Amino acid sequence: MPRWPLPLSFHGACSPVYVGRPLILTRLDCLAETRIVGKDSRSQDKFMHDIHVAVAKHYVENLRDEVKKGVREKAEEGIYPGRAPIGYRNNSLTRAIDVDSDRAPMVRRIFELYASGDHSLVTLRKTVFNELGIRLSRSYLEKVLKNRFYLGYFVWQGVEYKGTHTPLISGDLYHHVQDVFASRNKPKHRKHAFAFGGLLRCAHDGCTVTAELQKGKYVYYRCSHGRGKCSLPYMREQDVSDRLGQVLKDIYVPETIADTIVASLQANNARTESERQQRIAAVLQRLATLRARMDQMYEDKLDGRINEDFWTRKMNDWREQERTLESELASLKARITADGTLTVKRIFELANKAHFLYLTRNQAERGQLLKSVLLNCETDGASLWPTYRKPFDLIFERAKNQEWSGREDLNLRPPGPEFSRVNS
Repeated sequence: MPRWPLPLSFHGACSPVYVGRPLILTRLDCLAETRIVGKDSRSQDKFMHDIHVAVAKHYVENLRDEVKKGVREKAEEGIYPGRAPIGYRNNSLTRAIDVDSDRAPMVRRIFELYASGDHSLVTLRKTVFNELGIRLSRSYLEKVLKNRFYLGYFVWQGVEYKGTHTPLISGDLYHHVQDVFASRNKPKHRKHAFAFGGLLRCAHDGCTVTAELQKGKYVYYRCSHGRGKCSLPYMREQDVSDRLGQVLKDIYVPETIADTIVASLQANNARTESERQQRIAAVLQRLATLRARMDQMYEDKLDGRINEDFWTRKMNDWREQERTLESELASLKARITADGTLTVKRIFELANKAHFLYLTRNQAERGQLLKSVLLNCETDGASLWPTYRKPFDLIFERAKNQEWSGREDLNLRPPGPEFSRVNS
């Protein structure tokens, strides 16, 4: 009995035999010839043995390469070749990734809760358990919230692919969640809310005018001294409030020309919408051209005209361009309404009654009213130079110059910025 039995089995043209799982090779039998190799075997027998082992190893390695190639081609077709994350399920019949109707709403709710900026992962975990009745760890929640799979993409072997599965969330929601992770959009909690905070700038050095509470009840505004010492004096909140109220007197618009301005604004909105539609068409055209290039390059790779490294590099670049165009398209298609956007009726209500409304409000409400009309306001402690929001900048210029002629160019801005000085 040889002390070195060979654990291999071959039949026919040196092809391995699979016995059970995993592969078990028990003896060497090649071309109806049985050869047992042991310690004292001849060199020729050992040489033949090495050849047969090399053939078997090549077969197994080639089989593995073919499996990996098949999986990679599946990924290139946009089908995720792994286990689907929560919110999806693997379809054993079609080999595709389907939306899990039971858990998909839960995933969307998790994204919406965190995007609000009101939750840390700890409080999100508690809220998810209270609302949805499912207990998830903080690390798992973070993994879900950062997973681009829910956006329609997946990563396989270090390469990102655009999947054929249905996205569960929009690009805007996903990017907003990432902004919250980066602490850019997290709410900043202050012990005291100052009515005119963020509205004033120092006329001496351009720094923000900040507010501070003294003796627990007196509010003063001063330069933040971001560029060193400044000569701007401390200003009492009541004095600031009285001066800012005078700014609102400069945006009065006669009712006789209100209809003309409304028509002008509506025409401007129509032009803006037309430009938006043109931009959408242009982005769609660029997206179609890019995807046609990607499809053609994939055909070139299959035909052997380009190598794997070049294809991977170009596809990664083009996928990044595709994501950028898709995000731009989503933004253009969305009906974006910025916070504080005013209706035409509200605009003229403010323009005609702003000062009267201002006098009837408390300090906090006055601050909100001013922020609806002004972008910011420079001050040297005695005078104010306001910068109005659109369309109040137009109304201010017309009121200052008495240019209520009813011309069709009422929506045009003046060629240069001018400021209104309000003396104390």
